[in-house]
Amino acid sequence: MVASSVYDVFVIGGGINGCGIARDAAGRGYAVALAEMNDFASGTSSGATKLIHGGLRYLEHYEFRLVREALMEREVLWAMAPHVIWPLRFVLPYQKGGIRPAWLIRLGLFLYDHLGGRKLLPPTRTLDLRRDPAGRPLKPVFGKAFEYSDGWVDDARMVVLNARDAADRGATVLTRSKVVSARREGGLWSISVKDGASGTVNVHQARMLVNASGPWVDQVLTGAFGRNGVHNVRLVQGSHIVVRRKFDDARAYFFQNPDNRIIFAIPYERDFTLIGTTDRDYVGDPKDAKISEEEIRYLCDAASEYFAEPVRPEDIVWSYSAVRPLYDDGASKAQEATRDYVLKLDEGEGAPLLNVFGGKLTTYRRLAEHALERIAEAIGAKGAPWTATSRLPGGEFPVDSYPAQVKSLRASYPFVEEAYAERLVRCYGTRAADLLGSATTITALGRNFGGTLHEAEVRWLMKNEWAQTAEDVLWRRTKQGLFLSAEEAAGLEEYMAGVRRAA
Repeated sequence: MVASSVYDVFVIGGGINGCGIARDAAGRGYAVALAEMNDFASGTSSGATKLIHGGLRYLEHYEFRLVREALMEREVLWAMAPHVIWPLRFVLPYQKGGIRPAWLIRLGLFLYDHLGGRKLLPPTRTLDLRRDPAGRPLKPVFGKAFEYSDGWVDDARMVVLNARDAADRGATVLTRSKVVSARREGGLWSISVKDGASGTVNVHQARMLVNASGPWVDQVLTGAFGRNGVHNVRLVQGSHIVVRRKFDDARAYFFQNPDNRIIFAIPYERDFTLIGTTDRDYVGDPKDAKISEEEIRYLCDAASEYFAEPVRPEDIVWSYSAVRPLYDDGASKAQEATRDYVLKLDEGEGAPLLNVFGGKLTTYRRLAEHALERIAEAIGAKGAPWTATSRLPGGEFPVDSYPAQVKSLRASYPFVEEAYAERLVRCYGTRAADLLGSATTITALGRNFGGTLHEAEVRWLMKNEWAQTAEDVLWRRTKQGLFLSAEEAAGLEEYMAGVRRAA
C-alpha cells in the first residue's frame, strides 16, 4: 500500500453530484480529491432524459420547493454552459376528456412561468395544432396544445466539465479507482483506493468524506464502511429508446399516458428522436440495468398513442437504461417518490461523513452549495459561494451566440464542414479550437474512425478528459456511437488500447 497526502475533502462518486461538490469545494480553496470507480457519468448521470427543467409533473406531488429551485437554476446553468445546455420548447398536446383537465394544465403552466427565475426563456402559449407545424406528426384527434419552455443538456459532458474544472482548480481526480475501505483514525479518514488498471491500493487521508456515489450510496456504506442494515435509497429504473427522426420540428413533445405517467419525445443528435422515460422499482446492482421488453413495449405504445406513424420496436437504433437513487420517503409508486435531495451529516469520532441521497441534474449546483454549507459547519469555512456566476470549460460565450461560435470556428478552420463545426462547438465550446490545433486540412486531424470522429479528437479526449475506452468516447464524451458501425467501434477500441500501452 502507498500512503498519500491529507485532503480537506475526499469525494466518492464521479456523477454530477460528486463532480459538482468537488468543483465547488476546490474553487473555495479546499484541498479536494475525488474517486470514481468507473468512468465519469457512467451510471445515473448519463442515463437521464437529459433535461434542464423545473419538473412540471412534480407540481402534482406538491414538490414546490424543488420545482422553484429547479426553475431558478435553468437560466443559471444555461449561462454557465451554453455549449452543452440550450433552451427547448415543449409541446403538450391536449385532448378533451383526457388525463388532466385543461384548467389544471393551465394552472400548472402558470405556476411554471411564475414560480421564479425565468428571464430569457419565453412564456407558455396555446397552439392550434390544425395550423401549427407541431401538429403534423400527431394524430388528427389532437387539435390543441400548450407550449412551454425548459432546457436540454448533454448530461455526460456536463459531468466531465465539472470534473475538468475541479482538476483545473487543484483537485486530485481519480477515475477507475474504487474506494475499498474507509475508516476513522485519529480524527481523520483513512481511505483505501484500488486502481482499476494496476490493482495498486493507495491510502489517502482526509478531514472529511463525502459519499456521493449515487445508486451505490448504500453499497458503499455496507461495503467500504462495513455498516449493516443500511437502507436509504429507493432504486428506480428509467429506460429510453432512440429511433430515427420522427419529426422535423425543433420542439419536443410532452405526452400524457392513461396511467398518469408521462414521456417525452425529443429531437436528438440531428437525425434521431429520443423517447422516455419509464419508472419502475429496481432490485440488483445498478450497473446491470438494461431496458426490458416490457419497457420497450410501453414506450412504443405510449408514443404511438400520439404519433400518426406508430413507433415500433424494430425502429429502435439505440436504447439506454439507468437507475435513479431516490431518497426512500415511503411513496407507494416509483413515479411518486420524491426527486428532491437529502444531505445527512454523520460527525462521529471527529471525522465527519456527508451522505448525499437523491438529486437531479438541474439542481446539482444548488445541491453542491448546500453540501458546502455542511462541510463548512463540520471542518470550517473556506471561500464564499461562487459557482452561480461561473462558466464551465468551453462555456465562455453569451447564451445567444452559439451560431457566432460556429461561424468563428469555420472562419478559422475552413475545411471543417458546417455540421461538424456545430457538433464540435456543442461538445467543446471555445475549446474546440484547442482540439483542432494547427490543422489546416481534414487529413491533418488523422484517422477517421467513422461519423465525424477523428484521431485528433480521440487523443485530445484521452489527454484532457480522462477517456480510456471506446465507450467513454462514443457514448459519454460524444454521441458518435450512433454513427459508427460495430466494426468501426472495434477499430477505435483497438486504437485507444495502443495509445494507452504506448503512454
